[in-house]
Amino acid sequence: MTRKVLLASASSSRYRLLIEGGIKPFVQVSAVDEEAIAAELGNITTANLVEQLAIAKGKAVASDITVTSERNLIILAADSMLEFEGVAYGKPGNPVVAKQRWQSMRGKSGYLHSGHWICDLVTGQERSGVAGATVHFADISDVEIDRYVASGEPLNVAGAFTHEGRSAAFIERIDGDVAAVAGMSMLLIRQLVGEMGISWTEIWDN
Repeated sequence: MTRKVLLASASSSRYRLLIEGGIKPFVQVSAVDEEAIAAELGNITTANLVEQLAIAKGKAVASDITVTSERNLIILAADSMLEFEGVAYGKPGNPVVAKQRWQSMRGKSGYLHSGHWICDLVTGQERSGVAGATVHFADISDVEIDRYVASGEPLNVAGAFTHEGRSAAFIERIDGDVAAVAGMSMLLIRQLVGEMGISWTEIWDN
């Protein structure tokens, strides 16, 4: 039986990964307050934080689905953060913060964590997990940082970078799950749906 997927994320990277993987999802973005959830969770690891945020986003969407009347759904939610020198960094949000982060990160490495939550609405089963990779940043110049920040790209992505965008040339290498750095581990998703008794090919659209 072919299953339909609902992506609980506004991320174009995550959507593109699914499309390229043969899955055309419905999309509905949650309205959860990530900062409030993080504050409530307190002092936990970055890996635990992204997993809990993914769960919160997914459950918020699952409780009020508005984009489709289809109920043969698998809900998929994710959240990503860069752990750099012991601190978890999400989206910088403004140019000043983005510039400061790149000035700190250049020539160094950080670990990008991506938390995932999956729910099968037919059976009620839920699974969650975390994937990631170490990202090694090039020692780029102040001019390159200023131009990159001015492009707007780093403002609304976890860690102030994206490996498939303008900053691809600023990354020396990635050790680990490359797709997780784009926000979604296809390998982990396959594993989690398999644990629920769903074949990976059941969620392909063709």
